[in-house]
Amino acid sequence: MENQLAKSSEERTFQYQDSLPSLPVPSLEESLKKYLESVKPFANEEEYKKTEAIVQKFQNGIGEKLQQKLLERAKEKRNWLEDWWLNVAYLDVRIPSQLHVNFGGPASHIEHYWPPKEGTQLERGSISLWHILNYWQLLRKEKLPVHKVGNTPLDMNQFRMLFSTCKVPGMTRDSVINYFRTESEGHCPNHIAVMCRGRVFVFDVMHEGCLMTPPEILRQLTYIQKKCHSEPDGPGVAALTSEERTRWAKAREYLISLNPENLTMLEKIQSSLLVFCLDDGSPHVTPEDYSQVATKVLAGDPTVRWGDKSYNLISFSNGVFGCNCDHAPYDAMVIVSISYYVDQKIFESEGRWTGSDKVRDIPLPEELVFTVDEKVLNDINQAKAQYFKQASDLQLLVYAFTSFGKKLTKKKKLHPDTFVQLALQLAYYRLHGRPGCCYETAMTRYFYHGRTETVRSCTVEAVRWCQSMQDPSTSLFEQQHKMLEAFAKHNKMMKDCSTGKGFDRHLLGLSLIAKEECLPVPELFTDPLFSRSGGGGNFVLSTSLIGYLRVQGVVVPMVHNGYGFFYHIRDDRLGQIWSSPREQRKHFNPTTNLIFGSVYTMQRK
Repeated sequence: MENQLAKSSEERTFQYQDSLPSLPVPSLEESLKKYLESVKPFANEEEYKKTEAIVQKFQNGIGEKLQQKLLERAKEKRNWLEDWWLNVAYLDVRIPSQLHVNFGGPASHIEHYWPPKEGTQLERGSISLWHILNYWQLLRKEKLPVHKVGNTPLDMNQFRMLFSTCKVPGMTRDSVINYFRTESEGHCPNHIAVMCRGRVFVFDVMHEGCLMTPPEILRQLTYIQKKCHSEPDGPGVAALTSEERTRWAKAREYLISLNPENLTMLEKIQSSLLVFCLDDGSPHVTPEDYSQVATKVLAGDPTVRWGDKSYNLISFSNGVFGCNCDHAPYDAMVIVSISYYVDQKIFESEGRWTGSDKVRDIPLPEELVFTVDEKVLNDINQAKAQYFKQASDLQLLVYAFTSFGKKLTKKKKLHPDTFVQLALQLAYYRLHGRPGCCYETAMTRYFYHGRTETVRSCTVEAVRWCQSMQDPSTSLFEQQHKMLEAFAKHNKMMKDCSTGKGFDRHLLGLSLIAKEECLPVPELFTDPLFSRSGGGGNFVLSTSLIGYLRVQGVVVPMVHNGYGFFYHIRDDRLGQIWSSPREQRKHFNPTTNLIFGSVYTMQRK
């Protein structure tokens, strides 16, 4: 990514989209074989035999018919999963998505030229916005280099969803509206929304055909902040986006019914390039501990976040930054890409603007003043109350392990990501005395509109290794042998999942075909081992590698008694973000310590 972002390219960002291969449908036999392997760590012999019989019955019966239907669907759609995944994983979800679905992360500028400092919020914000807007222009001109693995291009469609994109609530299903257009496709919105103390403002970032400079953006931000700090707070309509989805849909309909202008203002927020959030908070942060700022980014003031926007850039009063993004339109690698780009630009310029200080005669920002009544204000208060109640149950810990990083693991000829995943398995095993069903993200961007697949990191091989590490009678040689077997298994799974040979999304497709055909739910999906092994979104460990850069990110755990674990691997350190319900507090710090105790153990092998 470092090389791809640094170089300009004659290739157009989206030029390979039409030539990417379609998402394949895996072999039914292979998927069921892999599924059976994945449930073994969570079953005794009797349970496994029962599940084995259920799988065999499925394969020889209804499964074969569903597979044929799925193959027929794949002939008609270049990505048979795309619409289903968007709906099932995101748009049909009724729980509040701002806290439970969105992802976010703190910016790493504090590690070089922008340490926390009061009084820098607006100046730094204007520079950060300027770099982001330059990235937007690269996308509009299709000059953002195509991501590749070797010479193989990856799907870039998700980058269309970064700017001018918003989720809109529905009674039973939400929708995603995308206003972004490349220059060759036509007009694209060029305004941003700014939220401050419960109020909303918008202003265009282009003036007379040219992008605003940081001093000009600073002038706009200064106007907004002074106005908000000298006048009463606004009603905080944005808090409604943190509500349960159907309640938000009803509240939105009522808001629009009060005054048609309310719809116009909602659409201005929806179509804005991004939302810039002026947050009065001043979270503590150091290069070794991002816990407080990460918590504020993911679970901060809902009146200055538009939870449905694809990009909320959060600016704290001490000049610290973060982002909060709706997960529906894209996956984390999109925000990782732009976050790395901005961080590099800030580093290269030493955090300063060295251009002209001249400010053109630019129209002042426009405030969006919603018509509200007592019912709307009550809806806002109710939304805030449920949000803060749920946010209070969330704890985040963000620490850097600095004893070693990617360099040492690669020197030992161990894949850094697999290294961390197996350390995590051992940590969970030591803490809870049993295997932990684990989701790790694999990307499927080799294929048209590919997004993700599930790697089930808790393998038979990983459990055998964990058991050997707990058995003092096991020799060092045998422990090392079992560890290398676990490494090999994980590496193969990651390769299979990335190349369209995973099984979780395949099983989802088969279950959805059955639903569409109004067939009874196959026994495979009601078998207790299906959910116990993580099926249906029941993974106790929800994990993802954010990358090999400074960029960090986090989402909440999949299940209430689970953990979220998100990490980046740098040359000299392993950065980790843990998320968990507060009732897990007694396990939380020990888990953090244990994982790196495990890493040390592995490193000595």
